[in-house]
Amino acid sequence: MTQPASQPGAYRTGEPIRDTKAPSGPVEDRWDTRRFQAKLVNPANKRKLTVIVVGTGLAGGSAAATLGELGYKVKSFCYQDSPRRAHSIAAQGGINAAKNYRGDGDSVYRLFYDTVKGGDFRARESNVYRLAQVSVNIIDQAVAQGVPFAREYGGLLDTRSFGGAQVSRTFYARGQTGQQLLLGAYQALERQIAAGTVEMHTRHEMLEIVVSGGRARGVVVRDMVTGEIETHLADAVVLATGGYGNVFFLSTNAKGCNTTAIWRAHKKGAYFGNPCFTQIHPTCIPVSGDYQSKLTLMSESLRNDGRVWVPLRKGDDRAPADIPEDERDYYLERIYPAFGNLVPRDIASRAAKNVCDEGRGVGPGGLGVYLDFADAIARLGRDAVEKKYGNLFEMYERITGENPYEVPMRIYPAVHYTMGGLWVDYDLQSTIPGLFVIGEANFSDHGANRLGASALMQGLADGYFVLPTTIGDYLAGAGAFGPVEEDDVAEARKAVQEKIDRLLAVNGTRTADSYHRELGRIMWDYCGMERTEESLRKALERIPELREEFWNNVKVPGDAEGLNQALERAGRVADFFELAELMCVDALHRTESCGGHFRAESQDADGEALRDDENFAYVAAWEWTPDGPVLHKEELDYEYVKMTQRSYK
Repeated sequence: MTQPASQPGAYRTGEPIRDTKAPSGPVEDRWDTRRFQAKLVNPANKRKLTVIVVGTGLAGGSAAATLGELGYKVKSFCYQDSPRRAHSIAAQGGINAAKNYRGDGDSVYRLFYDTVKGGDFRARESNVYRLAQVSVNIIDQAVAQGVPFAREYGGLLDTRSFGGAQVSRTFYARGQTGQQLLLGAYQALERQIAAGTVEMHTRHEMLEIVVSGGRARGVVVRDMVTGEIETHLADAVVLATGGYGNVFFLSTNAKGCNTTAIWRAHKKGAYFGNPCFTQIHPTCIPVSGDYQSKLTLMSESLRNDGRVWVPLRKGDDRAPADIPEDERDYYLERIYPAFGNLVPRDIASRAAKNVCDEGRGVGPGGLGVYLDFADAIARLGRDAVEKKYGNLFEMYERITGENPYEVPMRIYPAVHYTMGGLWVDYDLQSTIPGLFVIGEANFSDHGANRLGASALMQGLADGYFVLPTTIGDYLAGAGAFGPVEEDDVAEARKAVQEKIDRLLAVNGTRTADSYHRELGRIMWDYCGMERTEESLRKALERIPELREEFWNNVKVPGDAEGLNQALERAGRVADFFELAELMCVDALHRTESCGGHFRAESQDADGEALRDDENFAYVAAWEWTPDGPVLHKEELDYEYVKMTQRSYK
């Protein structure tokens, strides 16, 4: 329902939106049908077409490399000093694929089913089935590139289990899977750079989309070293800039991760899908003080062999070794016997919060639970555990000073991933023609909760296999696009310059980081793991007040001529303020609980998330207007997976 304009969280309801690109017919045939229906671009014409790719992680790096290999002229941009430093490098645990090498009952359909169910029935069937289909090709591609996946004694690729699945479908390279996959994509990208098909621009930040004739035709970027504002034009633009979890300030994301690229595109006409769907990862090193600027992930793969527990008794501050077995509560195994410690992330995170809220948490402030490997070490031996998880154990010890071979790890949920992102159709094209969005930057495949090891799968599926096909269908009509209007370029450049000038002109007394930290606390307290109407309305009162204070009192030292990291951060924080408000509006309007979006008013007798399929079985696609957000609903239809209340018991 449209909210009255005077209330915090006000919005208007617009016309429904529909994905017109997904074919009909049997779900297993839809991707083949779309590939055949897509128009082709002949090799001679590809050499005349330019595609801009922003971001060089798994999605952006693989897309730029593949498009270059196909013969397009590609311009690739990243704000890091090397494509290798994209945040994909931090992914640890593995990548899913329906290879069924274990013969344990896996299949493309089972991966499809697990992903739809894991997303709490808030994702499109067509997109998810395609993802499951393409997953098997990703492993072959990566192996051909030399990615050193773990292997069994006989030389076959090894797999392990992740949350939300009862089969072992996750391929891995110790705890460095993202790094190894990114190096594979990076070497493919570097090959195309050397071949001259890809033009690489490092240390450049995208600050605006150039829209001309109703199409995305380029970007405005800032050279972060010289401060120069540059315009780059193309026939299509691809955003692969990752998620927006850093809106919470403390997250497992790299400090540079931001929302600027997708938010500026949103304000130019790209709808934003399900912004309130954020993932809280259950296995992170707990916060240790107010001075922290980020949090550290401990891979979900650790839950294969680690057992999660807390003391049975409230306030039990004994050392873990002094607490006997009969005074421990292995609560995930107790509550969810069918999946045990491998329940999906949203469920494991809420369960950890619940036992800590009961006063049974461990460590400073009682905000932690134990992840214990004593049984695994006794069963497998220390050497076997070290081969699987050695680098993760070393990282944990370096950060905490505690040896996880001897004492249990302490973990607590933290912001990790965002299922929301720019709305795209089956072709991965946004509501701005010619603007394609891939990887975590779009909303498309994970519904309200992403299963572990599926982010790498989606990023590489989009970049290596899906986008190179679907963008060709769009570019086949490039002859009719016409020239880019100079006025449109001038308008985009003016918007960028005005924002920079405005930030520098405030000359207040507080840093952008201090405002970001305060915004993050508001988001975590009022729009975090648990949300209520009251908390969201508080956030929607406080965020505009803090934003106004930011624009009147932020201190950005230096100038725009050259390297200025304070200016970079201030621009990103300004965008986070606006995104945070939309996230709270989305969370307030969706009065059901589903996946990572837990409304305390909507839970069953056991405290589990209670969906409202009658009223909320849709994608919330938000349009930006100067008068406030407009909601467009994309109804979700399920032909193959029956919508039921999720159960992992």
